Amino acid sequence: MADSNRRVPSYRPHKSGQARVTLNGRDHYLGPWNSKASKVEYDRLIGEWLTAGRGIWQSDPSDSLTIIEILVGYWEHARQHYAGRDGQSSKELDNIRYALRPLKERYGDTLARDFGPLALKALQQAMLEAGLSRPVINSRISRIKRFFRWAVSQQCCPPMVLQGLQAVMGLQFGRTEAREPLPVRAVSEEAIEATVAHLPATVADMVRLQRLVGCRPGEICSLRPSDIDRSGAIWIYRPAEHKTKHRGRERLIFIGPKAQSILRPYLLRDAGAFCFCPADSERHRKQELRANRKTKVQPSQHDRRKKRPVRRAGERYVKDAYARAISRACDRAFPPAEELSEEEAKAWRKEHRWSPNQLRHAAATEIRRRYGLEAAQVILGHSRADVTQVYAERDQGLAAKVMGEVG
Repeated sequence: MADSNRRVPSYRPHKSGQARVTLNGRDHYLGPWNSKASKVEYDRLIGEWLTAGRGIWQSDPSDSLTIIEILVGYWEHARQHYAGRDGQSSKELDNIRYALRPLKERYGDTLARDFGPLALKALQQAMLEAGLSRPVINSRISRIKRFFRWAVSQQCCPPMVLQGLQAVMGLQFGRTEAREPLPVRAVSEEAIEATVAHLPATVADMVRLQRLVGCRPGEICSLRPSDIDRSGAIWIYRPAEHKTKHRGRERLIFIGPKAQSILRPYLLRDAGAFCFCPADSERHRKQELRANRKTKVQPSQHDRRKKRPVRRAGERYVKDAYARAISRACDRAFPPAEELSEEEAKAWRKEHRWSPNQLRHAAATEIRRRYGLEAAQVILGHSRADVTQVYAERDQGLAAKVMGEVG
């Protein structure tokens, strides 16, 4: 049977003598049956409906839908437009879900045409009271505006709704009660080495490699032999997917001799396979447990693999799993004192944990200190130097030395 979602609604007669077409459960009357004008109108409506992706569609924005009805169509659009890479869930899709959740809960039954600036400010205030940071609130409000921009483009609500929402300003630094997030700092070499000692061998190599080349966590997770040009003395890694690919930019990651020595053993696998595989870590972990075993292995324990395991090690690491492995290793490398209370121990762990993004900060800081801002900009793959400033912390030691000599 043909897929009903792929069929184009037909041009049909009505008992009144009018021609009609049904789009998304709503009848549209086109004019006298079999007339040229009715067929022109049919072609126009079908063209607009197909352009809208066969989803929520309105030919008359004055007859607005409720917000929750439009959300259904927008979510289908977002799942396609922000599809994850390599079958993984897109982070942006999660961000959209979190941003639109309060809109759905508070204003789901509201007509889109009745949603205005005061309603958006109410959502903004609710996010502030929930303890979200100022940048997070601003990003979520922007995503709500993006949702209404899409609704206007699909003729699901009047343009004046979006015009009103654009007047709502984001929260400004120093002029709001919203908390400011702590800046991400570069992780020290001492902390890296202490943590690496408690990481699986594969993840430890990922950490060392990322620290040397300064790439993003997702880029280290998706590394494959086929993506690396090894024709020169300095290898060049071209990620198949990267943050700015949709803007037509190429991402180049340069791999020097130190990083090459770490990466070389992982290039012996199939060209299309991911270099860093959780299955390898799991196999090494079990081999280590077996080697450290103090009692004799019983015959029934030679192969204890489950026939149908609930969870299997994946073919690649994802960013969240990579970050979790580092957090667990930090807890083992920097254990809290026994005399600390539960709350104090929790604060201690939080203070002594670091994330993969801090490896990128550490690499950027060192490159900028030794070779300047332009070099850090190129290595990090930023199109603007002001973005690099966020990653490459100023060398205060150098400033103190200069002022000691001239000031």
